[in-house]
Amino acid sequence: MSTFKNLLLAGAMALTPAHAVAAPKEAPIAEAVTVAMPAESESEPDSAQSLADAKAKMQKEIDQAIALIEKIFEVDKLPPVDPAQLALAQQTTNALIPAGSIEKMLDNMYGKLFRAFMDQTSSMSDLMLSIKTGVDSEKIAALDATSKTAIADMFDPHRKEREDQINKVIKPLISEALGDLEPPMRDGLARAYARKFSAQQLGDLNAFLATPTGQAYGAEWMSLQADPEVMIAMVKAVPPLINKFIDRGPELEGKLKDLPKEKAMSDLTDAELAKLAKLMKIDVKTLKKNRDMWNDDMTTDATAVDAVDAAGDAADAAADAADAAAAAADYDEAYDRSNWSAADLQKVEDLEAEADKASSAAYDAEQEAVANARKRLKPST
Repeated sequence: MSTFKNLLLAGAMALTPAHAVAAPKEAPIAEAVTVAMPAESESEPDSAQSLADAKAKMQKEIDQAIALIEKIFEVDKLPPVDPAQLALAQQTTNALIPAGSIEKMLDNMYGKLFRAFMDQTSSMSDLMLSIKTGVDSEKIAALDATSKTAIADMFDPHRKEREDQINKVIKPLISEALGDLEPPMRDGLARAYARKFSAQQLGDLNAFLATPTGQAYGAEWMSLQADPEVMIAMVKAVPPLINKFIDRGPELEGKLKDLPKEKAMSDLTDAELAKLAKLMKIDVKTLKKNRDMWNDDMTTDATAVDAVDAAGDAADAAADAADAAAAAADYDEAYDRSNWSAADLQKVEDLEAEADKASSAAYDAEQEAVANARKRLKPST
């Protein structure tokens, strides 16, 4: 099966607003795209089934995302929207999101960047000519346009027709897909406006948007959010924002360090454990057992950490000694231990033996800590 349908599916998912597919687990859409790309050797039925499975998986992930968003924002608890109020808000959003608004916004944000990328990866670009010929791109950049064209023609004399065909086939589909996003955006925005603004305020907005100035504003406000000057201004504002937090770090630390620390099981008294057991409806003996196990694990874990630190220090010392001995000469032969002095060799070997011993002890201590943690974390029966 041709990969064209798979590319269309991937493109459709790429056009979906990011906030609409922010599922609980990371990158569900990437997983769907991976599933959707069948091997070239697959038969037509298998490829069609893979594509159908990918669509189903994508829909499932989006449904989960929608359910999560509705739960977080308690959408189901919102009161019904008054129909008359909603009609006013729909008039507002129809003026604010005229046909082609999303395409214009995305073209404003990505259009120039995408075109620049296409120019750099076209068969005429210095990069692609360098890849095809193996000649350094700087030498190709020094050639005149006529020579570059002649070279590109040798590899792909039909490149212009090919690029025109891609634009002719793909661009209308992209425009159609972006147009499909506008009605649900208008609907969602209308409901938000109906709840946020009064009938008087919506009437004032609609009166303004009916004027020539209002119409001009409605046609441009969305695309202006992605205007390059706006984005550059936002990027420039980031360093001062970060510096403000860095400069006030000591002040913030001083205000936060006095907060009482969170309690652990080991900090609870018998009376508190009894109260906790009553709240959790379990035997207090179970909680006491878990608390005592926690205390034992904390002691063992501290020992393991000390052992690991000691092993690391010993290993660093051995490496430093080896580097010092190797740096004594200017040639690679200096790394040959047969060229070291007896004192240097003995020093390095002693440190290496100490590091190996400490590493082994650290590993044993770590495994003991893990085993104790597993016992503590195992659900009580």
